[in-house]
Formats: sequence, structure tokens, C-alpha cells
Amino acid sequence: MLEKIKTIAKKYEGEIIETRRHFHKNPETSWNEVETTRRIAEELEKLGYENIKVGFGGTQSGVVADIGTKAGKCVALRADIDALPLNDEKDVPYKSQKENAMHACGHDAHTSMLLGAAKVLAEIKSELKGRVRLLFQPAEEHGIKPGAQALVDGGALEGVSAVFGIHVMSPVPSGEFHYRAGPFMAAADAWELTLTGKGGHGSMPEGAIDPIIAAFQLGGALQTIVSREVSPKDTAVVSIGGMRTSSHVFNIIPERVEMNGSVRTFRGEVQDCVEAAMRRIIGGICDCTRCKADFKYNRVLPATVNDAGITELVKSVAESLLGADKVKESPLNMGSEDFSHYGRVVPSAFAFLGTGRADKKTDAPHHSPKFDVDESVLFEGAAMYAAFAWSYLAKA
Repeated sequence: MLEKIKTIAKKYEGEIIETRRHFHKNPETSWNEVETTRRIAEELEKLGYENIKVGFGGTQSGVVADIGTKAGKCVALRADIDALPLNDEKDVPYKSQKENAMHACGHDAHTSMLLGAAKVLAEIKSELKGRVRLLFQPAEEHGIKPGAQALVDGGALEGVSAVFGIHVMSPVPSGEFHYRAGPFMAAADAWELTLTGKGGHGSMPEGAIDPIIAAFQLGGALQTIVSREVSPKDTAVVSIGGMRTSSHVFNIIPERVEMNGSVRTFRGEVQDCVEAAMRRIIGGICDCTRCKADFKYNRVLPATVNDAGITELVKSVAESLLGADKVKESPLNMGSEDFSHYGRVVPSAFAFLGTGRADKKTDAPHHSPKFDVDESVLFEGAAMYAAFAWSYLAKA
């Protein structure tokens, strides 16, 4: 059956590529995916999908639809559909036609792959031993208002037994498929800090309280959390992303310094440790430098943790479909994904499909204005979606 699925997916390869190029030329950023949503819904309606629901999070973005029989379990397949606020700098026929909007992370590829899988599933509908739910999710890139949580809140996982998702990856060689059981992608926390002192003249520092001195000390001190408070057997990253002062004149000591950054961890205990240490260190340095601190710590996304059983099935399907030599265990990835919200509700698995090829200029980093994907593997992504769904239902 898996070979049949791959053959059907190959038949739709041209349409999958054409669809991906359409979305790449016409990107829509988080919670603005109205036309993208409309086209997806129209395609699913033509294919005979049922229970089509449009609009989540109080918007007109996102589509959920079902196919198959209710006499069995329900498995969900997820693709994110939003673009980034970025200008496309590639010289290609399908270059983004919108200012400050670009599919620089491959969500156009995910959408076209899942629509390709939708066509495959429509052809083998009578052979499905249950129900498949497609999740075309908005706003993965938003972070603060994640689309995955909006779908969960909107009932998209009601009756669902498992969720599977794929992300194309330019750092992974094209055609390789990477999986990992357990912790896979990191939790993402965001922090903001305002240090307030007393402004003054640069020639008379004794009359001021300099928040820049506190900021400089924090720059080094915060790095000791990972090196001296987190176990070497664990993984964590503490980053300072930005810093600005209330004055930029050369002979003024500013009154305020604003800083922000991120924290990446995989385990809740490490996450707690890092936050507590940051609060303690900031408090201590402010005591020493006579500054006041306003510190805000926001746990934005949980870690993506893959269910062992679902991941084993993903691996098995990938080896049968793509060849065992192309299927490899992934190292931990310090990036974050709102797919993690699905795993907190039902067993789930997330995996990477490599699209990086230097000769095709598809090895630029994600979120780069030069980002592109090797379209020759997109039909394999569509086949993986459909093959996993069929296999899960058959096994269940």
C-alpha cells in the first residue's frame, strides 16, 4: 500500500510544485492568511472533504477538514500556512509579490505537501480504516498568540488519537528524513528587562547612577547560568537579543537601559532553574549598582516532545517509503515550534524533511531573505503524510 501511495503522490508532483509556487508568490503573515485559507478550503471541498471548518482565534485564518470513516480512530496531519514579515531577495519566477511578506521558513512547502496528501487520501478513501483530519494551521511564527493553541482551543483535536507533522529543513541534505523520539525541539521563553538609574553628565558620573554598568555586568553574569548552574548533561541557551538606552548622546549617562532576549531549554526543571537564576542575578547586580529592575519573563512555547510509539511508526513508514539509508535520527534542535501544543493534548510526532542543496541554492538558512526549497522532494513529503495516516489507522 505504501508504494501505491508514493505512486499516487508522484502523479501529483507537478500540481504540488505549482501550488507551492502560488503560495510563495502570495504570502500572508500570521493571522492574516485569509486568501491562503480560502484557496485551501476550496481545494478540500472539491476533493469531497467533510466537516470543513474555517477560521480560528477569532480570525478567518486556518482550515480543518476530515476524510474517511467514523468507524475507527482519527489521526491528524498538520501543516502551518503563515509567512514571515520579510522581503524576498531571490531572483526566481515565484518570488514573493508582496512587500514585507515572504515564505522564508517553508510553510508554503508544508501547505502544498499536505494538499498533495489530501489528494492521495481522497483516492484511497475507501481503504482508510478510520478518519484523517487535516490541520492547516495559521500563525506558527507569531509566538505570543500561537496558531496551534488556537486550533486546540477551537476543538480541532476533539476525537483525535495522534498528530503528525513535517517541517522542511534547509540544513538537512535534500531527501533525508530526520526523526527523534522524546525531546526534539526546545521550549522558547522570552524576557524583557528595564534597568533604571539616574541620568547625568558624562563628565560627572558621581552624580548619576549608571544603568549601562549594570547592563554590562549582566551580559557576562547571565552566561554563568548555563556554564555553572545547569548540569552539563542538560541543554540550555540564554541569549540577549537587544539592548538600547534612553539617550544616545556621547556625553550623557542615560537614565534607562532596555534589554530583551530568549531562553531555550528542554526540561521543565531546567526552565525553572534558568528563570530563578536570572531573577537572582538581576536583583544582585541591581543592588550593587543601585539600579532598579523591571523584569518580565514569558514562557512562550513548550518543548516539542515526540511520543516514542508514534515516532517509531513514523520511522518505519519513512524507511519503507524513502529507503532506510535516507532515514536518520536527528540531534536535539534548539529551535522551537508551536506544534508542541498538540503534543500536550494527544500523542504526536514531528519530523524534518531535508531540502538543502547548494547546487540548487536551497541551502540558505531558515528566516533568510534567500530561503528556498528543493521542490523535487515535495511529493515525498506528501506521500509521507498520507502513508503515515494510512499506516496509523491500519495498525489501530
